[in-house]
Amino acid sequence: MNAPFVPAVTQVRMVDLGDANEVARLEGFVLRHPLGTPFHRPAWFVSVARATGNEAYALVQERASEIVALLPLDVIHSAVFGRLLASTGFAVGGGLLTTGEAEPEAIFAAVEELARRLSCPSIELRGGVLPHQGEGWALKTESHANFARPLAADDEAQLVDIPRKQRAEVRRSLGIDLTIDIGTSEADRAAHYAVFCESYRNLGTPVFPRALLDAVVDDFGADADILTVRHEGRPVASVISVYHQGAVMPYWGGGTWDARRLRANDRMYYELMLHARRRGCTTFDFGRSKSMSGAYHFKRNWGFEPEPLTYATWTQPGTAAREADPTSSKLSLQIKVWQRLPLGLANRLGPLIARGIG
Repeated sequence: MNAPFVPAVTQVRMVDLGDANEVARLEGFVLRHPLGTPFHRPAWFVSVARATGNEAYALVQERASEIVALLPLDVIHSAVFGRLLASTGFAVGGGLLTTGEAEPEAIFAAVEELARRLSCPSIELRGGVLPHQGEGWALKTESHANFARPLAADDEAQLVDIPRKQRAEVRRSLGIDLTIDIGTSEADRAAHYAVFCESYRNLGTPVFPRALLDAVVDDFGADADILTVRHEGRPVASVISVYHQGAVMPYWGGGTWDARRLRANDRMYYELMLHARRRGCTTFDFGRSKSMSGAYHFKRNWGFEPEPLTYATWTQPGTAAREADPTSSKLSLQIKVWQRLPLGLANRLGPLIARGIG
């Protein structure tokens, strides 16, 4: 007589992120998953929590001891903006990652329960599998778009692949005495952070603590580097990039006031395209931008087409929705004030505020 068939049961549990074997399982799941991103990796969400004094969590759903769903999470605490449970923190992606055997509704119920337990009145899922709108969940569509396209076959083809007007700017940059450094040494990090601080102050945005940037570079290891453009030995543009599944993503970058005159940002992204292809990448992921913003149009000028993004937000009944959108009218005055701060003051105050923006 045949034994009765017992279907495998899925269960949701919290991962012990202090267990190296558990962390390795999560890394392996993300690296094998075709929709995995850098922001799903413990190298990201654990690192950014540690570096900013926040907390990292991971919910998994398992069937027969195999992971079928992963939701990485960061609790972001701010005295200005309140508490947020984000998937994932300081990222533009990292939402629920599933296989065909997953039961997403169980994960959504678990993250709501976790938010209540951690006194987080808001949840934000940045992409991935999303819950249905209703019962506290709202979908935010087309406020942001992502930009990605294949890299060309060689250096000259990459230049020709850039639309005419932007290509002319790149050609001008090639005629200017600019040098390119790539690495992750202390000199590379210090040069990048000096440029990054000035760029963020000029945008009216509190700068992230350097510990956050260093943590990502350290924990990604060979999957991260820093490209810096110098003029007469002085850094004028610099970007930290991460590499994942054949794609390069320039993530934390910026330029000084002189960068525009020197076309240093144009040179930086072109050189990154060449560098990424040489190290085996096939895709350039320009990342997310606010729809119709300056960055949105800049990326379109390079020939990238916008792909609208959808996020899901949950607000606990009886509480106000979190407001940390830098384009909101509520924050526009603060941005104008910040742009006028002396750079030294902005650099001292910025990290204290930015660690809670998430």
